Amino acid sequence: MSDFKVGDIVETIDDVISGTILSIDGAKITIEDTNGFVISFLDSEIMKVGGEIRVTNYEVAQIKSEKEIPKRRKNTVLKSKERSAPKMEVDLHVHKLTRNSGNMSSYEKLNLQLETAKRQLEFAMRKRIQKVVFIHGVGEGILKEELGYLFRRYENLKYYEADYQKYGMGATEVYFFQNN
Repeated sequence: MSDFKVGDIVETIDDVISGTILSIDGAKITIEDTNGFVISFLDSEIMKVGGEIRVTNYEVAQIKSEKEIPKRRKNTVLKSKERSAPKMEVDLHVHKLTRNSGNMSSYEKLNLQLETAKRQLEFAMRKRIQKVVFIHGVGEGILKEELGYLFRRYENLKYYEADYQKYGMGATEVYFFQNN
């Protein structure tokens, strides 16, 4: 049983919709959103919105750490095995990227995976990370093929099967040529 009442202000969990509860019929809750539309949701799809802003100590610490001047780090010498190890892994399995993939079409899932791959690829290039492993799984090979199309658009990288012992056949490693 939910603790919602008519008049409560709520937001959807998986979307950017907020509004006021008009009626409650068991688990079905009908709201009027901020644009005046009347929409029904299950009680598991919405949450109450409090009137006050709360900031945790953890969030304050995060903000402080972002603003601090980083201290110089000592350079550590890496062993050859550690040097060749990938610096970054990106798991593209849909259940790792979103909580509710049940109502997504195959097309939406593939687009989510490709957008994530592109965003992480460009992040690695900006941060000058030399190696990235994209874990795509074995499946039917559609995502792997689409990743190939994505990687071929860039001139400063090469890609190949990732370490079989660690990833099996379900991962592709990307190596960036670093231009000085």
